[in-house]
Amino acid sequence: MPEFMDVHDGFFGVNQEQVEEAHRKDLAIEAGEGVHFKRSWGDPKTGKVFCLSEAPSKDAVMRIHERAGHPTEQVYELTLSGE
Repeated sequence: MPEFMDVHDGFFGVNQEQVEEAHRKDLAIEAGEGVHFKRSWGDPKTGKVFCLSEAPSKDAVMRIHERAGHPTEQVYELTLSGE
């Protein structure tokens, strides 16, 4: 299954609890699109939140984030990796 990294902007001052809550909202509905959100990170200084997922498509990731209340169009398929 393809992996994706997505980026959310505008979360200045985000804290751990808020990142975890947003991640839980994704997890609660991800199966409907065949998506699995593996992990999320936040940076309160830049206001960015990042999510790593496995999904059948970029559009599936975008639909879950939209339904969970934190839409983004910045979804990137990860085709290369390093160990």
